[in-house]
Amino acid sequence: MSGGERASTGTPIRVVIADDEPMVRAGVRAVLTTDPGIEIVAETGDGREAVVVVLDIRMPGTDGITAAAEIRRTGATTGIVMLTTFGEDDYILRALAGGANGFLIKSGEPEELIAGVRAVADGAAYLSPKVAARVVAHLAAAGAGGPADRRSAAREQVAGLTARERDVLTLIAAGLSNGQIARRIGVVEGTVKAHVSSILARLGVANRAAAAVLAHEAGLTTGGACAGGPRA
Repeated sequence: MSGGERASTGTPIRVVIADDEPMVRAGVRAVLTTDPGIEIVAETGDGREAVVVVLDIRMPGTDGITAAAEIRRTGATTGIVMLTTFGEDDYILRALAGGANGFLIKSGEPEELIAGVRAVADGAAYLSPKVAARVVAHLAAAGAGGPADRRSAAREQVAGLTARERDVLTLIAAGLSNGQIARRIGVVEGTVKAHVSSILARLGVANRAAAAVLAHEAGLTTGGACAGGPRA
């Protein structure tokens, strides 16, 4: 999974699976190899060996969070999808801060794994709805004043965006890439990139995945994506 819209060019999405459980690795491989556009190039039980990765968030040796941080330190545009289980909310938040692009529940549907890999390979962020709900709930429980205050704070942050930026943020949270967003709202991809940069700066978040979590927390994902032509 590297940056850019490789999934749409015919170039295979090259994936390394890193999970300490052989049975999980076998299952992930079985699911991903059903998609002819995805090529599994290696498997490992330790995140140290992974370069292009579907990472188990928690492994002995080098775990997914450490591996993701090492990848990001190299400046590589490698896409990082984390596999997690319920009860690992703190790990998810650490991985989010460390630059992971996608989060999937191990017990999720096989189709979601393929969708997540393709989305991240295409330069998008991908949050399993179950993961997003868990992260939002965890943030709400940890935040002062409870869920209502967290939701209100998120909505206040989002209110500082322009109408078009809110549209783009909603589509980011839906897992769309810049190219897909451009086609959806009828603008050129460069305009979407500018919107994304502005959104991240205005929201004070480091990456698209963190922006997607904030969108979920603010309730932007419940109203559906926008349609229509360009809007300021």
